[in-house]
This record gives sequence, structure tokens and C-alpha cells, in this order.
Amino acid sequence: MSSFSENYNNECVPKLMKEFGYKSIMEVPKLTQIVLNMGLGEAVQNPKIIDGAVEELTRIAGQKAVVTRAKKSIASFKLREGMPIGCRVTLRQDMMNDFFAKLVNIALPRVRDFRGVSPKSFDGRGNYAMGIKEQIIFPEIDYDKIDKIKGLNIVIGTSAKTDEEGRFLLKTLGMPFKN
Repeated sequence: MSSFSENYNNECVPKLMKEFGYKSIMEVPKLTQIVLNMGLGEAVQNPKIIDGAVEELTRIAGQKAVVTRAKKSIASFKLREGMPIGCRVTLRQDMMNDFFAKLVNIALPRVRDFRGVSPKSFDGRGNYAMGIKEQIIFPEIDYDKIDKIKGLNIVIGTSAKTDEEGRFLLKTLGMPFKN
């Protein structure tokens, strides 16, 4: 069992049960999945950029990234249906826990002028979304080998029913929210 699971079971569960008055441990919200997504609009002009993005996202997540393709053709963007325009990874269970620990403890503190993540980015159902402007904050990315600084979106899915429960869960797991 990893230290993340021990931390969740020994510290987060009792705090959440006390805060929200759950009767059973099964009611306590937990992380369900983390989705990492890199949208690359410039892939329309330069399709080779996708390969680099897939490789970087695979290295960050520790799991193979899949290429996402355009669902519709949009003439003003010179985009045709089926063209590759990004990549994503969905992490669950141990991979998700390891990534969350790495994000909170290693990657986010490396952001320049970091003052915490916005507590407002919840979707109304307890899931949290955030954007990262540069992928170089992750230790797996070698600064000399990247061709271009790319951003990525991170969506943290929880089993919480409300934003308040989701926020409390992420805060007890160590997510650094702004005050």
C-alpha cells in the first residue's frame, strides 16, 4: 500500500466523516480519475508536433497517451474531420494516486511565482479542472529536449456530490489552494 493510500485512509477519511457527518466509510468521497489533456491547435499546420506531445504526456503520466482527433470540419481553422489535434491520458487507481502526489508535492511548487491554485475551478459536481502553462514543471521533462513549451489541462474527477465536499477532499489530500 502506498503512502498516498495510507494518508487518505488514516487522515482524510476521518476528517471528511467529521466535517460532513457521513455514517459509513463508503460515503466518503475519493479520487476516481485524473485526465491529462494537451490540445494542440498548431498541429493543423505542423502534424509532427503531435508526436512530441504524445511522448511528453506519456512520460509525465507514466501511461501511453492517445491522440485525439477533430470531430467536425471547421473551414476557418483549416481543420478537417479526423485530423489529429491533441492527446490525452486517463489515469485511475495507483497511477492516479502517484500522479496526484507528484503534482502536489513536486510539480506545482516548481511553478514560477506560485501562490496556490484557484479554489473556483470546480464544475458543480465536485470535480476540479486546472490548466498548466508549461509542461517543464514536471521532473520527467528534459528542458533541452523539448521543441516548444506546451500547456496542458488537468481534470481531477472525484466521487464528491458537491463542490464543497470536493474542495475539502482535495485540501485534505494536500492541494495548495489560494486563500
